Amino acid sequence: MEHYEPEEMKKRGYLNEDFMFFKLKDQKKNEFEFHYHDFNKIIIFLSGDVTYIIEGKSYTLRPWDILLVGRNDIHQPIISPNTAYERIVLWLNPHFLDAHNRNNCDLQNCFTLATERKMNMIRLNMADIPSLQQTLDDLEESINDSSFGNEILKNSIFIQLIVKINRLFFGMDIKKKIEDVRYDSRIENILSHINNNLDSDLSIDSISNKFFLNKYYLMHLFKKETGFTVYNYIQKKRAIKAADYIKSGMQAGEVCSLCGFGDYSSFVRTFKKEFKLSPMQYYKAYASRLEP
Repeated sequence: MEHYEPEEMKKRGYLNEDFMFFKLKDQKKNEFEFHYHDFNKIIIFLSGDVTYIIEGKSYTLRPWDILLVGRNDIHQPIISPNTAYERIVLWLNPHFLDAHNRNNCDLQNCFTLATERKMNMIRLNMADIPSLQQTLDDLEESINDSSFGNEILKNSIFIQLIVKINRLFFGMDIKKKIEDVRYDSRIENILSHINNNLDSDLSIDSISNKFFLNKYYLMHLFKKETGFTVYNYIQKKRAIKAADYIKSGMQAGEVCSLCGFGDYSSFVRTFKKEFKLSPMQYYKAYASRLEP
């Protein structure tokens, strides 16, 4: 059987482990492109001069701000090289979290709510920091431990951390405006419309008519706020949605219509541009990573 090395899936950040923990500190000019991951990610900002853009919304970070970067959220950090950037990053495997859900308690709920509220940042009260810091220290210590039961202990502390972060997010006053969050409400609404209607007509004319904006002004504003042209953003989001369907085993022809592509050839062309693999190659690459 022909085997495809899933390099593009590695590049997109496909996660095999239950979770990954990174404590990072660097001072250099990091030029990150807009990107996304196939899993949820948590960033706990410790120090530096950093603004994070997530789906068209800019967050200028303060120490102990927490960012919830959802699966397939397009994001980009803008990092000043003048001061060290220190952060803790957690990659979360959704299957591992789902296995620990109990009594209708969904550990990924904070990410679902972040999408619904259109707010990806938790700004902590000073009183909440010591408890969170202690849990992070305990988690880091357990990861570096090799004594009896270390795997069980590590996983249990990680689950504690996720519960705490969910509680912190649920406890936020959603009516209170947070400083250092900048966005254009028109673009926020347009992004929601696009992501909720990827199978529909999303031409520039249809969007500009719906939101009563001159289409040339809309194109300029969208590029300024998101870093993408309207067309490129829509095609990328359609390709990402198509990849999810392909991974579920759905036939490419059905995926094409469900994701709003005008014809099969344009679907395959867009998919290959995004993932460097045809839909069939992508499915085989994904399946090979699931093999024990």
